[in-house]
Amino acid sequence: MSDPAKSSPSVHQHKSQADKRGVIRCAVVTVSDSRTPETDISGQYLCEKITAESHQVIGYHIVKDEPKDISEILARLTESVMDAVIFNGGTGISGRDRTYDVIESRLDKRLPGFGELFRMLSYQDIGTAAMLSRACAGVYQNTVIISIPGSPNAVKLAWTKLIAPELKHMVWEILR
Repeated sequence: MSDPAKSSPSVHQHKSQADKRGVIRCAVVTVSDSRTPETDISGQYLCEKITAESHQVIGYHIVKDEPKDISEILARLTESVMDAVIFNGGTGISGRDRTYDVIESRLDKRLPGFGELFRMLSYQDIGTAAMLSRACAGVYQNTVIISIPGSPNAVKLAWTKLIAPELKHMVWEILR
């Protein structure tokens, strides 16, 4: 499939400008009651991919799926010199999945298309279970906030199809 952005002069121009921005300063937050740095495949994957794109991982954290813990790390990271924070985990509908509720309530601007596209792409892999994902993205305190499921396949899908192609563009749009 061809890249639709190449057929849009304005998107191409914006992405060209965004490429001049340079290094994006990121944090990765894994929301889990059971993962450790040694078992956090998804968080490790994100850190590796961010670095491979020549961006900086300024922070990596694992927090419990507790609203207070998620709120505190979000506040702390957006008060620092962070361009983007990627949360993984806690986006489902179980009683313990609270990431979406906290993130969505804090966003200054929402990017509903992120969650819509994630679910559409996920549907191609897992079928109707994709509707159970509450992946979301937006802006909080002039920082790009992305929240995705924590499964390794979901993280890889989100990174390769949505985050990597648009991260610089999103940050550029906020700061221009």
